[in-house]
Amino acid sequence: MRCHIVPPHMLERIARDADDPALRARARRTLALTSAQFAERKLAAAGAPGPSEDFVPDRTIGDAGHREELPGRTVRSEGGPATGDRAADQAYDWLGATFDFFEAAYRRNSIDGAGLRMVSTVHYGDDYDNAFWNGEQMVYGDGDGVLFTGFTGPLDVTGHELTHGITQYTANLEYYGQAGALNESMSDVFGSLIKQWHLGQTADRADWLIGQGLLAEGVNGVALRSMEEPGTAYDDPRLGKDPQPAHMDHYVETYRDNGGVHINSGIPNHAFYLAATALGGNAWEKAGRVWYDTLTGGTLAADADFAAFAAATAATAGRLFGAGSAEAKAVNRAWTGVGVSMEANG
Repeated sequence: MRCHIVPPHMLERIARDADDPALRARARRTLALTSAQFAERKLAAAGAPGPSEDFVPDRTIGDAGHREELPGRTVRSEGGPATGDRAADQAYDWLGATFDFFEAAYRRNSIDGAGLRMVSTVHYGDDYDNAFWNGEQMVYGDGDGVLFTGFTGPLDVTGHELTHGITQYTANLEYYGQAGALNESMSDVFGSLIKQWHLGQTADRADWLIGQGLLAEGVNGVALRSMEEPGTAYDDPRLGKDPQPAHMDHYVETYRDNGGVHINSGIPNHAFYLAATALGGNAWEKAGRVWYDTLTGGTLAADADFAAFAAATAATAGRLFGAGSAEAKAVNRAWTGVGVSMEANG
């Protein structure tokens, strides 16, 4: 399966209702490519090789030349000079920022924990309205310039997609239903944390938006998703209204989007926001550490639902900080705040 930053419900709305026939056609093409990529293969649980102590990124940027072929012509390799192509150089920089975050915050060596080469392809397709992780590399479209800008722009888009790779190499959460929503949420959580770390923002200063700057001028919205207020990121006649719930009372039962993985991820997203802001300071240090250790600890089931993940984070917080600590209490209150009952308490 492929993990895309723009959810299908946005593209379906454009394909159906946009006034501009070119936008409708482009959205249909993006959806068709998305479906083909999902059908191409399913990500297998990938065993990481042994860890290395030489924590140096190994980046390669390819240019698809507006074709739909990967990885494209190599235009920049690790240590090479800037190309002058804004998309290629942004992709290179954001791979580096993501690598640096996981090394600095959690002592992780690249996506697989063992120095995996980081590959990105830019200029994929004809104004392709998405970005995705395909199990091996990052891929960016240029956006149509009417609804979406270039997908290399926001750092958290790169962070989001590369975190799908980390999930692949660790818990390998299934991409359906609540496990799939957790998969998406993990990518939003760490996409936001990477941006906060890069900007030097504490939890109270962060915008908690995913894809801020990705919506083109004239679109009524601020981002693809809001972790602070799920359901408020956009409300535009061409894109529809942000459908994310913030609480289990509004959980969306649907067969579309692999059981609503991009929709119901708003619930665990908001739980993380509540935990991180309650604890304050740098969100990657406490709440982020709890989520990271839970994801990578080797005990989380691939089909974990919200309750199982909540219980696992509570157990992790108790182990890291003490069962009666402020950190453990904040994690418990966060899940209670979004209506998730834990299977166990840590």
